[in-house]
Amino acid sequence: MIKQLLLCCFLLSSLFISAQDNTDNNSETKNASWNFLVEPYLMFPNMKGDTQIRNIPAVAVDANTSDIFSHLKMGAMLYLEARNEDWAITSDFVYMKLGEDVTPNHLVTSGELTVKETLWEVAGLRRILPMLDAGVGLRLVSVGADADLVLFTSESRQADITKTWVDPIIIVRSQHIFKDKFLLNLRGDLGGFGIGSEFTWQIQAEAGYQFSELFSLNLGYRYIGIDYETGSGTDYFAYDIDTFGPEIRLGFNF
Repeated sequence: MIKQLLLCCFLLSSLFISAQDNTDNNSETKNASWNFLVEPYLMFPNMKGDTQIRNIPAVAVDANTSDIFSHLKMGAMLYLEARNEDWAITSDFVYMKLGEDVTPNHLVTSGELTVKETLWEVAGLRRILPMLDAGVGLRLVSVGADADLVLFTSESRQADITKTWVDPIIIVRSQHIFKDKFLLNLRGDLGGFGIGSEFTWQIQAEAGYQFSELFSLNLGYRYIGIDYETGSGTDYFAYDIDTFGPEIRLGFNF
């Protein structure tokens, strides 16, 4: 596992170095100037899936879309990008504290799952077609889960745990600008591959408007899936949860 992580770090570093070398070698024939995007945003997420914390029964959560704005207890999101004609280096930071009622089953009659989820992704992308980028990245994931359950025996059970890991990811994205003002962005990634999580994937779709050279506004939808399992007994943690919802982004271009 350590060797695999080092290999991912090496590949990502090589991509960044190649981006800089490419800029230096082609500065006389291409526009090598770097542009910068600072994009704070807010996501209104829900959760769906299954989790098990330590030795309490596994629980399921299923989002109610009619209450989509009620589950985010706290959130902070910031996207940064440095790009030139051929290359982009990105950073995406997400912190969410979510609360969701558990779905009753034959062991659990009621309860609530509270999740603190921190994601920090660093990636490098290369333009491979006029409107298509591809690249690789690393995503640091830290999940703190707290389950407060009532069992069918009327017994109350509570457990909490925090786990942190790193997922390598493969990314593709397409960015379109229509009539110099209208924006359409599509992005997808997949990763984990048993190095961090068993599997993780993400899809983002956004549409927006460029009000000026400085400011843009995007509305979109994001879906993040994480399937992670580790430990045993009182240290066991399984987290097979999808987090999804609409988002609004304010972009500042420099």
